[in-house]
Amino acid sequence: MSDPAVRVDTTSQVAPYEQIRAQLAALIRTGRLAEGERLPTVRQLAADLGLAPGTVARAYRELEAAELIRTRRGAGTRVAALPSEPHAHDADQLTTLARDFTSAARALGADTEDILTAVRDALDPGPASSSATADSGAGGPKTAEASAQVTGVRNRLEQQA
Repeated sequence: MSDPAVRVDTTSQVAPYEQIRAQLAALIRTGRLAEGERLPTVRQLAADLGLAPGTVARAYRELEAAELIRTRRGAGTRVAALPSEPHAHDADQLTTLARDFTSAARALGADTEDILTAVRDALDPGPASSSATADSGAGGPKTAEASAQVTGVRNRLEQQA
């Protein structure tokens, strides 16, 4: 399994900072980035993605405001603890999660039908999804993808294997 990566589609109508925010939020909320996991510095992620540091800084600020990450001088930026207790269904939060997923999916080059199929597959209790054969390079040459390794994830995934 490959490391979680942040990809930015510079041809997308979704702002680059929002693509970064949505993808990192999804990785955190799904547990692919665990509590305490260190994220790349603003400058490192910006360099890896070919973006201005202010773009990444804005994404990090919004993630901090959502209490998904915390930044401390000398300790870097790390994934914050998620609330351990489940809470009642929140329509606003569900809308935010759907928007995050949609933004991340579009950043990968998925169209509306691809996104709906992925959601249906995720809701299907079957052992394997029916459309797991999606092409990972769906955006083709028009999608300017830049990949940034998230520090520490490779080691965690190797330990789980």
